[in-house]
Amino acid sequence: MSTAIITSDAETVDAVATARPQSAFARFTQAIIHNRKATAGIVILLILVIVAIFPGVFAHDDPQAAIYGQNLGVSAQHLLGTTQLGQDVFSQVVWGTRLTLIVTVVVSAIATVISMIIGVTAAYVGGLTDRSLSLLTDIFLIIPTLPLLIVLASYLPPGSVTMIVVLTATSWAFQARQLRSQGLSLRAREFLSAAKVRGERTSYIIFVEIIPTMTSLIVASFLGLSVFVVGFAAGLQFLGLGNSTELTWGTMLYYAQQGGALEAGNAWWALAPGAAVAFMGAGFALVNYAFDEIGNPALRPVRKRRVRKPA
Repeated sequence: MSTAIITSDAETVDAVATARPQSAFARFTQAIIHNRKATAGIVILLILVIVAIFPGVFAHDDPQAAIYGQNLGVSAQHLLGTTQLGQDVFSQVVWGTRLTLIVTVVVSAIATVISMIIGVTAAYVGGLTDRSLSLLTDIFLIIPTLPLLIVLASYLPPGSVTMIVVLTATSWAFQARQLRSQGLSLRAREFLSAAKVRGERTSYIIFVEIIPTMTSLIVASFLGLSVFVVGFAAGLQFLGLGNSTELTWGTMLYYAQQGGALEAGNAWWALAPGAAVAFMGAGFALVNYAFDEIGNPALRPVRKRRVRKPA
């Protein structure tokens, strides 16, 4: 009798342990795996990260070496042809992935942190601080982005650092407005009142109590910014506002336009870096769309259930 009781108790403990809820990270990982958009976007970004880390594995030619024939077509030796100077286009696309990805991720990360600090601080502190930070945000929102980018890039020394500074300064305001709105909805919550009663500092409440509850919105802001940054960075470099000695997809587009790639019948010189920019943007966009669907059940597609026919 006692053995049966012990056995049943052990089975009960095992059942409770099995039914124990998964961690938030495990649930999120499982949700991403079961979302086709998220899976496709992550695969795209992983491919780009691997290419950026190990470009020499995929392209053995020196991207800057002008040692081949000019404007050669697609062949087994040159998968995307050569440039007007005799450089291998495929090697330039592969080696340009690294700097393009670095600029995109760094700008998006810094701009997201700035928007997070300004938006959440304005929402929680309120008063004069809120009005001042909101005024600063509104100023950057109403300034025309492209003219400001052109002015800043033309006065600063060309290079990746300048590109990062310019894009960061012009891309944080919209996300700060969104995070402020979310922060206002959290300001009256009980856990924040409890933190005040405990005598916690304002910085502790902002960074430990409020920001962790806004993780999904912050990640979505980062992904949305990445789509914006990869296109705008390439656009600025295409206009000649970047450092022409640095190899990125944007500088490839600039040289293709200067060398009359389309007029010379060398379409891949211009199409390849443009397609690469679209490929990276699609990766971030797919993950962003999937993240919205995972976080908001109302956006999830309705799947039709199969109706079993009676035997």
